[in-house]
Amino acid sequence: MSSRSLLDGRRTVWLEFIAGRPAIKRGPDGNRSEILAWLQRVFAQDDLGLWFYPFRGLRTEADEAGRVRADGALAPARHFAGHGEWSSPEGVLMAVEVTADDVDTDRHNRVEKPDGYAAVGIPVYLLIDREDCSVVVFNQPEDGRYRREEKLPFGAAVKIPDPVNITLNTEPLKEFVD
Repeated sequence: MSSRSLLDGRRTVWLEFIAGRPAIKRGPDGNRSEILAWLQRVFAQDDLGLWFYPFRGLRTEADEAGRVRADGALAPARHFAGHGEWSSPEGVLMAVEVTADDVDTDRHNRVEKPDGYAAVGIPVYLLIDREDCSVVVFNQPEDGRYRREEKLPFGAAVKIPDPVNITLNTEPLKEFVD
């Protein structure tokens, strides 16, 4: 499957493969881009040796047959050097998705992607939900599901558990609600 950008007449999209079906992922709008840039700055300021990789292609799901272009993947610096377009999830500490104005957001970002990320053992999944003005932290993957889920409103101090172990001040997210 190619991840070449496609043009639907108005927006750039990528193809993903989620839960055995092809799916379309919209490219970032301005607010989504600002949220991802904000996260890059947050992780660049911390001296954790971690880098935030936007739009990283990851193999997901129990058999790694899924192909998603995560809005962000947090991994050790230079982790993806030498990788091709689609990387194994091994070594990824956190996957990030930011909701888009899309009819499939509910199913993809709130149900299928958490299951796919948990199935391959990504320790933390962070969902920035612009519709609900909330941040959802999923962690403790076990048997293809995250055992813990914590939802907090934009503006809250959000603790990202180990292995990331930082607290995000999400006040800036209030600026980027559609």
